[in-house]
Amino acid sequence: MKRQNQSESTGNNSASGGFFISVFLLVAFLVLPANAAHSASSYVVTETVETLEYEIFEPAPLQASASSSFGNAVAQYGPFQVVAPDMVVMTGTVDSYTPAVFRQMLNRYPGITRIEMLDCDGSVDEEANLELARMIRRAGISTHVPANGSVRSGAVELFLAGVQRTAHPNAEFIVHSWMDEDGREANDYPASDPVHAEYLDYYQEMGVSAPTARAFYALTNSVPFSDQLRLSRNDMARFQLVH
Repeated sequence: MKRQNQSESTGNNSASGGFFISVFLLVAFLVLPANAAHSASSYVVTETVETLEYEIFEPAPLQASASSSFGNAVAQYGPFQVVAPDMVVMTGTVDSYTPAVFRQMLNRYPGITRIEMLDCDGSVDEEANLELARMIRRAGISTHVPANGSVRSGAVELFLAGVQRTAHPNAEFIVHSWMDEDGREANDYPASDPVHAEYLDYYQEMGVSAPTARAFYALTNSVPFSDQLRLSRNDMARFQLVH
């Protein structure tokens, strides 16, 4: 009221003063509302954001000299070298990541129908090895061991996954007993132990008859884990494991 009375008593000056007061209030309104709003009603909004992590596998770059008797490789996924739209060459070891790498390879090259098992020394993860084997079978892929090819230890189970299994006359297959994480081997378990069923069931799943599966399983376990038993293509044929 005091300010309003002063404005009324000043005539023209009151209009001028009112103008400046209005401008001042407008500037104050434009400059101060953010701080004023905070002071009048202050609150904090929190938001929880879920972070998802994915492992992305990229094909390893190949050196210009990377080649084999099958020709130049165009891409490599773990132990697999893609040498043609329908064929890969396998060398090396299966580990925990190999099934995921194999899946990525099939997504990129869906026409693969044949795996040439050139130099395969088994696995460091038997569960991953059997998972990979079943993936090979579901994809309808054949396995072949070429001339001078070597398939050893758990890679023999991988060979059996092929819908068609073939081998060159001088191919070799190396078998021995399995050993678990406690250092116990197959023969340390009684014949009735369910641990043996995992392998026997797998052989039959791959089309091997029950009697043949038991005979071949017994042969592999007749050799300690630290030793090796070399089988030829003809030996494998006697067990009807090559076509």
